[in-house]
Amino acid sequence: MELSLLRSRTFAPLRPVSSPCHFRRPPSRAFFPPQPPPPSQEDRGCSRAMRTRQEWVGDWVRSNDTLVRALPIIIGGSSLLAVLLNRAISGIAAVSDASSSQSRADILTLALSVTDILAGLVWLSIRPKSISPVVPRGVDCKRVDPDVSTSALHELLWTWDSLMAATCCKSLVVVYGGNCILQIGVAASSPEDGKAVNVDAQKFIQGSLYTSANESKKQSYLANLALYPGRTELPFLPANTQALILQPIGDKGIVVIGGDTIRGFTNLDQAWIAMIADKLDATLSKS
Repeated sequence: MELSLLRSRTFAPLRPVSSPCHFRRPPSRAFFPPQPPPPSQEDRGCSRAMRTRQEWVGDWVRSNDTLVRALPIIIGGSSLLAVLLNRAISGIAAVSDASSSQSRADILTLALSVTDILAGLVWLSIRPKSISPVVPRGVDCKRVDPDVSTSALHELLWTWDSLMAATCCKSLVVVYGGNCILQIGVAASSPEDGKAVNVDAQKFIQGSLYTSANESKKQSYLANLALYPGRTELPFLPANTQALILQPIGDKGIVVIGGDTIRGFTNLDQAWIAMIADKLDATLSKS
């Protein structure tokens, strides 16, 4: 009977279990921050006026350098005189009284005035030294090794013309393969006959300047040649050469560049000279 009851009972059909909902993420989009609006005509006019005002102030300060340096002395002296006049006119006793607020204010003002005067004296005593090019003392020289090929000679002359036009270079010496293949520009004059001093390549190679530059394989920049004792190893350069660059050419040579201005070679000049040395090395190694 239980079996008949089970057969007579109807069951609802089974529904498939639905999988959990998966939300699809929207496609990612690149985020671009909002661009600022272009400056208006009024903003451009204000920035131009501010730039003009700054240039005017800078020009005025440069043209009145002595007056600007003396301003602390003028201000400090005026303050000191004003304190003394105020104390004399107001009828306050000349002896300072620590209990008086006026005396304490006067002492503080006197200290500030003396500080301004001392600062002005320091400004007047310290002035930047103006650096200007000098005229090299020597004779014009152009010596080329006869064994240099035509292509290498054109490359060397192009190097000289480029350095003389773009930098403060006034003397150029190229030592390669143990020989001086180029000496051009202003050279030191011989006291005997007044002609240009020859470059003793072997003696120069044995010196400390060449050795240190060749071992490091890096450019050596002597911004103020007068401060270096090694300048005695360069008798072929003018005596008043201001700056010097020693640029190795691969493993076989070096370029000596003399300038007429202290710290006259910029960082861009130094990088450019290093690239020229690589170009010379590629040319001379083939010749």
